[in-house]
Amino acid sequence: MEQTITTGSRRSLLRVLAVSAGLWGLSGPIASNAWAQATGTGKPLTQLRIGYQKSAVNLVILKQQAVLEKRFPNTQIKWIDFPAGPQLLEALAVGSLEFGLTGDSPPVFAQAAGKDLVYVGAEPAKPESSAILVAKDSAIHTLADLKGKKIALQKGSSAHYLLVSAVEKAGLQWTDIQPIYLTPADARAAFERKSVDAWAIWDPFYASTELALSPRVLTTGIGLSSNNSFYLASRAFATDHPEALAALFEELSRADQFVQQHRSEAIKLIAGFSGLDAGVVSLFLQRRPPSPVGPITPGTVQAQQRVADSFQKLGLIPKPIAVAEIVWSPKATHLAKTTAQ
Repeated sequence: MEQTITTGSRRSLLRVLAVSAGLWGLSGPIASNAWAQATGTGKPLTQLRIGYQKSAVNLVILKQQAVLEKRFPNTQIKWIDFPAGPQLLEALAVGSLEFGLTGDSPPVFAQAAGKDLVYVGAEPAKPESSAILVAKDSAIHTLADLKGKKIALQKGSSAHYLLVSAVEKAGLQWTDIQPIYLTPADARAAFERKSVDAWAIWDPFYASTELALSPRVLTTGIGLSSNNSFYLASRAFATDHPEALAALFEELSRADQFVQQHRSEAIKLIAGFSGLDAGVVSLFLQRRPPSPVGPITPGTVQAQQRVADSFQKLGLIPKPIAVAEIVWSPKATHLAKTTAQ
């Protein structure tokens, strides 16, 4: 299905992109036809491998509409699905991907492990899109009640930081709980069997469980975790193909506008890809704010540094890290080529 954008909305989108371009260091008006010629240093972009998850709404829309295949007709586009961010970033670090989207915690663990990757963009915070769930008949009613309990989570995921923040807010120590590290699918099974007492999870797994099992939401991320989403790339891809990144950001922001303006069509596309019920997709999209892609701002870096410091304080990563060291800053002279035509 082709994306439909009115003349007025397209002008509005281009105004937004122009502001973003200024923040990235671009100058002059954006010319999307110039961005389509994304070769950066002159090296041919023969392959673009993109890692994504079911929660990566903008990427899913691009995949389902084959937007990038049209934008980069001479590039082989490969889409690779991952159950969670840690697995995606491991693939990125070993050279199996060029580009992908994760939550806040996976890049911290990757940087601490010495993985060579860079932050290149971000979406707005989504604190309502993750939660700690308990069974509806559970005796757990407050965060303090988590003491001594078994809590399922994906290690190194955004849910990991949510749980760290919840434990701290409750006045507990990390050693007061029993983290059970499971992938989302295995955690869902354990939660249903009641072999764990609680589950820290994100959408769409959160929405699917909410509709299927009617669990009680102990807390969402509000007041605990911003649940930021980050686009990351291999250092080589960011360096050699900055205009390709600019084109990706443009199309991702356009995909987000499609989701906002054509919700029913977006639900069908996402459900068709994921196999999720349309009701599940509708619920998790309701919790998701408008999410155009923007640059990594100083405030975002500070928020991400807090995530890193929390993990280091608990000994969950082996050493302190400085998030700002792997934030990619394109040079205006590189990206200015995209506006010269």
